[in-house]
Amino acid sequence: LSHTGGGGGGREKNPSMATIVNTTEEEPMLAVVRSTAQLAWADAGPEVADPEVARLCAEAQQHLLAGRWLDMATLMLASADLLLLSPSAPDKAADLECILTVICNLVTMAGSEDEALEIAKLICAKLTHQPPADKPTLRIKVLFSLYNLLPSLSGKAMVYRKALEVAAAAAGKAAADCVVPTFKNIDAFVAYWGIGKPEQRELFLAITRILKDHKGMTKDYFKFLNKYLATFDGSAGDADAIAAAKEEAAAAIVEFVKSSDLYQCDLLDMPAVAQLEKDDKYQPVYELLKIFLTQRLESYLAFQTANSTLLQGYGLVHEDCITKMRLMSLLDLSGHCSGEIPYSAITKALEINDDVVEYWIVKAISSKILDCKVDQLNQLVIVSRHTARVFGMPQWQSLRSKLGVWRGNIANAINTIQANKVTEDGGQGMQGLMIR
Repeated sequence: LSHTGGGGGGREKNPSMATIVNTTEEEPMLAVVRSTAQLAWADAGPEVADPEVARLCAEAQQHLLAGRWLDMATLMLASADLLLLSPSAPDKAADLECILTVICNLVTMAGSEDEALEIAKLICAKLTHQPPADKPTLRIKVLFSLYNLLPSLSGKAMVYRKALEVAAAAAGKAAADCVVPTFKNIDAFVAYWGIGKPEQRELFLAITRILKDHKGMTKDYFKFLNKYLATFDGSAGDADAIAAAKEEAAAAIVEFVKSSDLYQCDLLDMPAVAQLEKDDKYQPVYELLKIFLTQRLESYLAFQTANSTLLQGYGLVHEDCITKMRLMSLLDLSGHCSGEIPYSAITKALEINDDVVEYWIVKAISSKILDCKVDQLNQLVIVSRHTARVFGMPQWQSLRSKLGVWRGNIANAINTIQANKVTEDGGQGMQGLMIR
């Protein structure tokens, strides 16, 4: 047996897949049973190994002739299990991957989708119940091969979640790197699989656990925390599950406050976050979110005075919070002004001196949260666009109203142009009659 790795495959840019090429005259599965048994029993000596190898091969032959693919999978996995646990297995990683990929191929021979799914569950159980640090990248690669071979969409979703489970348990960069590139296609996967809210919730939570400690992925971590929290609608059916989401809700708040790139979020509108307001442990964290999204710097400074230990416990740096809160306060001013903000209002809200007003304006522009012009003579900031800290139903209604006004203005302009054109055409016609 020889092994070649291939990328791509599947309808939705599925994870990479391995292909088995038969290089012997023996039936591939029997060859795998024989080679696996020989490898697994190699340390026992020929007196013990030879009868065991012969027994396993005879049993495999019976399953093969009878088409008992589930039994064949059980037999092959039992031998592969010995190999997985063998100290010499790292030296035979390519052989082991080949063997496991042939076992995965059994799902294509099953008589029904249900049987294929049962075989897949057996394989997943074997690969996920190994010690977390034991060959995680190899196990993930094999699971991705299984993913591509399975005909069932629900089976594909199950196998993908198992690959995430292995990556999360391994807690290492190499294992995470195997699955992180697939996250950019997660919305397409979810639509392709057709999975419901509970399954999506489980999926997004698994992804957040992988991204949490993955360097350079803080934006994606926050994004999937949001996706996870958004699966809770506050209905009675969610009552038990939503209570378990408090830690992730608090984590999302902390990530938002920490980030120097995020100035808008919808966390306040989420039932999973709103429950923190009445929670003894997380109520101060919820209060901090409300300050950043609805209040100004002075409110943050009062909060920090009373909760400095809490902020430090969450890894929040006071100076960084002040910087972000000043920009948030500037956005709040922009939302409440009539297009013009006096320098004096900025110095008061941001608690700064007159000579650094323009520094903070430039900082807001460079952060792409404000478009404006500065009238130095009259000491005014003329705002043309600003980022809304919260974009909920009131903001959507305001946008709808503005679009309605713009649509009306465009319609009036078109009517005026058409009326002028009719008048012009009529005048030219009368002039022609006079000449005749």
